[in-house]
Amino acid sequence: MADIIDYTIFGDDMQIVEVELDPGEGCRAEVGAMMYMEDGIEMQTDTGGGMFKGFKRMLTGDSFFISTFLCNGAHKGRVAFGAPYPGKIIPLPLDQLGGEFLCQKDAFLCAARGIDIDIAFTKKLGAGLFGGEGFILQRLSGSGLAFVHAGGTIIEKHLAPGERLRVDTGCLVGLQPEVNYDIQFIGGFKNALFGGEGLFIAELTGPGLVYLQSLPFSRLADRIFAAAKHQNRGESKGVAGLGGSVLGGLISGDRKF
Repeated sequence: MADIIDYTIFGDDMQIVEVELDPGEGCRAEVGAMMYMEDGIEMQTDTGGGMFKGFKRMLTGDSFFISTFLCNGAHKGRVAFGAPYPGKIIPLPLDQLGGEFLCQKDAFLCAARGIDIDIAFTKKLGAGLFGGEGFILQRLSGSGLAFVHAGGTIIEKHLAPGERLRVDTGCLVGLQPEVNYDIQFIGGFKNALFGGEGLFIAELTGPGLVYLQSLPFSRLADRIFAAAKHQNRGESKGVAGLGGSVLGGLISGDRKF
């Protein structure tokens, strides 16, 4: 049984979740996610179940270690966890979701102690080869609260039996295990070459709950990388290049005025 925890989510685009723990209760979180903790909260960092457990967690994009926060004081204590990039924190009451939920790799933020974080694979080979975000998913299981983070705006979809939804593979945050997940070729020569959406899309078939995100981290990283390359090309010419040289000299201490 997982600990029963209370929580409050603060913020809009850069959210944090504050978890309230009774004496003896605990929660687990991705290493580096903790923002603050009150007096009486003790942090313990380990593999969360042996070397093999740590390696499996690394395959899903998380770190080898996981942190556990225990309330060892005589009164309630609070610990807060911050989102790693702009987006939303999604609370998942697993006891209301059938006890299990699948989410994209590295989406896990924190959970009540007693929630198991494991690895899951998509069922089709095509999803593994062409899934864009990869075919390795995180499986969260238990009877308590878990929290995942997603980028941009979050859309919640409840698919009816047999209802199909086609989405960009990177925009899929998580889904119930009952939802069938497959990868399909986008179709059309011009679509494939010039559509800008990649060659494949995810096809989801209900029934079940699906969460989508408008800003996958991979898309954000691509834009930042492209902008950095453009900036570097500009700095290699003309005044920008001179400015870069002067700044570099100031930093290194080679130039004096």
